[in-house]
Amino acid sequence: MPLLLTISAIAFVLMLVAFRHMLVCTKRRRIVRAGASGVCCLASAAVLGGFLVLTVSYIGYQRLTSEQLVSQLEFTRIAPYEYRARLMIEGERDRFFLLTGDEWQIDARVVSWKPPATILGLDPIYRLERISGRYSEVDRERQETRSVHALTAKPLLDVWSVARQFPLLMPGVDAYYGTATYVPMVDKARYDVSLSRDALIARPTNDAAREALGDWN
Repeated sequence: MPLLLTISAIAFVLMLVAFRHMLVCTKRRRIVRAGASGVCCLASAAVLGGFLVLTVSYIGYQRLTSEQLVSQLEFTRIAPYEYRARLMIEGERDRFFLLTGDEWQIDARVVSWKPPATILGLDPIYRLERISGRYSEVDRERQETRSVHALTAKPLLDVWSVARQFPLLMPGVDAYYGTATYVPMVDKARYDVSLSRDALIARPTNDAAREALGDWN
């Protein structure tokens, strides 16, 4: 983080210096020098913008240093194919969601680094994105109403979105989804959700969840 802030500050200062020099050269009608200063100003602004996106995103995401527990989920059946999911994340208030179906899925955004961004020494970062219910039967999945809930608000600046839409603007940023898929929902089932550097993993933590996974397999 200090390195990101330092580079952003340097880029900001260089942008101001280049902009001031461009104005001075323009007033003195030194067109070539003014043009060169303008190019430097734009380049510094581009670097500043990129590192601001990285900095804001690094604050808004969680660091991923190894496989780690990111949440716990507990399900309560309230009607056929209808469950209340309790999402528990350390340091946050528990949240409750209504899910329909007989299986559940949770998605996360993961950002890792490749050259040239690896020289910054940043850890991979992640953010839980959404939770949803689904039906194991294809016909029901096509006909029934889906239940999908966002787990985070859409940020103003997001390195994941920029890297996906404009990869040339974010060289060295690898953005992808990690997903724990097709895990059964049953009454009183409880799961731990862990995230490695490339996948979400759901593990049963009580008999109800273990029995559901045994029948499901």
